[in-house]
Amino acid sequence: MTYTTLATELDAQGILLVTLNRPDKLNAFTVEMADELEALFRGANADDAIRAIVVTGAGRAFCAGMDLSTGGNVFGLDESQAPTMADMTDRLDDPAIHRGVRDTGGRVTLAIHDCIKPVIAAINGPAVGIGATMTLAMDIRLASKDARIGFVFGRIGVTPEACSTWFLPRIVGMQTALEWVLSADILDAETAKAGGLVRSVHDDRDALLAEAMGLARKFTEHRSPVAIAYAKQMMRRNAALPHPIDAHRVDSLAMFYSSIGDGKEGVAAFLEKRPPDFTGKASALPFDPWGDTK
Repeated sequence: MTYTTLATELDAQGILLVTLNRPDKLNAFTVEMADELEALFRGANADDAIRAIVVTGAGRAFCAGMDLSTGGNVFGLDESQAPTMADMTDRLDDPAIHRGVRDTGGRVTLAIHDCIKPVIAAINGPAVGIGATMTLAMDIRLASKDARIGFVFGRIGVTPEACSTWFLPRIVGMQTALEWVLSADILDAETAKAGGLVRSVHDDRDALLAEAMGLARKFTEHRSPVAIAYAKQMMRRNAALPHPIDAHRVDSLAMFYSSIGDGKEGVAAFLEKRPPDFTGKASALPFDPWGDTK
């Protein structure tokens, strides 16, 4: 697929580097970028050549938030509508609601959340608004020392978006999430790390990308794509279930099907003291317990 707002590069190990590519605008987010990111992450599930995804920004920024220089409703919403919660339940995929009411950032983070490949954010510079919230659905966040992260919605009179009120408290805890959102402060990389938002801070872009790509390879080399897909989704979704018995139901099926698939090769390789040769495909998972991952 050809993109206008993104640059992509797939290496020989199956690591897809996705670069937000509007450097002259500090990679500011647009409805077109939202559409392209949503399509990329949903399409990755069916592409077995992609083993993991690293996301970064072109130039000196990761993403400077929504492009506020566009005309009309800068968030791409249809002001002629008067949507209700019933519309968001019953008509979520109605084209009028999908294009005119649904939060564009939320469509992106839901696609990232549903992605069965490991996703790593390499935050190379300023990441504010949607530039910060889009990373919350990613599995690991790394930052350069030049990163500046801000949940700055209060400064322009709008609410947090991109499902961030679901993701952020789960990552950093409710008290920290509330302080960061209500203050709308710009956080430096070390503060973000201390708060648990980012895993590590790196001296420059080159070191940041080297660490992110290396981590992606660690997650995928000699690993079963099927087992990785299940483990990622199980960890994300089971943690929000009301009782461990609900996780047990999913765990049992995942263990059953992985044990009769790539698990056989994994055991044989362990006993024979050789690297495994897994043949399972993440695009053809043996079962889908959630019904919405593809």
